[in-house]
Amino acid sequence: MDGDHLLAATRARPGVSTGVVSTSIADPDAVKTSNEARSEEVDAVLDDFFSLAKRRANAVSQRYGDLWEVLERNSVGGKRFRPRLVIAAYEALGGEDREACARVGAAFELLHTALIVHDDVIDRDFSRRGIPNVSGSYRDEATTAGISTPQAEHRGMSAAVIAGDLALSGASRLLLGLTCDEVCKSRLLDILDEAIFASAGGELLDVELSLAPEVPTVAEVLDMERAKTAVYSFEAPLMAGAVLAGADAAVVDSLEEFGREVGIAYQIVDDLLGVFGDEEATGKTTLGDLREGKRTVLVAYAAATDDWFAIRPFIGKSDLTVAEAEHVRARLVSCGARDLAERLIDEHASRGLAVLGRPEIPDDLRQVLTPIVETVLARVR
Repeated sequence: MDGDHLLAATRARPGVSTGVVSTSIADPDAVKTSNEARSEEVDAVLDDFFSLAKRRANAVSQRYGDLWEVLERNSVGGKRFRPRLVIAAYEALGGEDREACARVGAAFELLHTALIVHDDVIDRDFSRRGIPNVSGSYRDEATTAGISTPQAEHRGMSAAVIAGDLALSGASRLLLGLTCDEVCKSRLLDILDEAIFASAGGELLDVELSLAPEVPTVAEVLDMERAKTAVYSFEAPLMAGAVLAGADAAVVDSLEEFGREVGIAYQIVDDLLGVFGDEEATGKTTLGDLREGKRTVLVAYAAATDDWFAIRPFIGKSDLTVAEAEHVRARLVSCGARDLAERLIDEHASRGLAVLGRPEIPDDLRQVLTPIVETVLARVR
């Protein structure tokens, strides 16, 4: 999942008024905020990390240094959504050690880099956002040198596995270099470890569910999406920022719950936009998920209805046409799958907002995080 859309200007949810006006992480077009300045500090930490790694790697061999160059290129260009969540929680809870905060934010950005590099290997993708990823860079170099396509692709996948492992190791290394007390450092490492553990389990579930002859239930899809993405993208960064700020356990636990609810809502939005979205607005084709046969909430629900017999032949059809996709969309509407997805989005978003209303959540933190929920909802309004 790409969290950059949450950084678009926040639009108020129709019928909901929170009374919050924010130019925080949900509004990148506002005048430079403290949060954006902190994002630049995260970039500086990553620059130092890669500079040191490349020096070490080049001492081994130039080819190893080249791999780090490619990995670094694949880590830039995003809007640092996960570090911004770390920063938002940390500063709203009174944290003042900017260097430590930037280091924790950089660790979660490296984790994100590692997971998308590995995810591309699993999906056998050689590009991301229209440009070669790690696998694609090494494959293209090999094919240019005259190496056969199968061998070139193997070279690309091998390099990407190694690069992803290095990014994972780097995330832990950044946390180990923190200057906070050992109890704090241990808790942060536990949060990172749980994020990696959950994401690996979610990725495996995604692979298994996609290959299983039977369609999973809605509950199974939601469990997979939460483990694969919500934990590392929402729950863990918020919890890490709170722990670094010295927040009480009740606050940390509430942020974990908030992250879970908004993270699940975001993933269901992705499922919905993958089929019903505006391609110009999302930059994503509405044929891809259907052609891939992606196991989403929509598909899981439809499989348990009478409409499934009219839908099933087109799920996973690699040459699905525009007309056939329209047929599937119409059936997903008529069987209630779209309504279910929208209802689940509202339910999880409402639960997230309810968490922010708890007395242990300070007003500053509530004002920073509320726009995230509103932006999730605005994507499908």
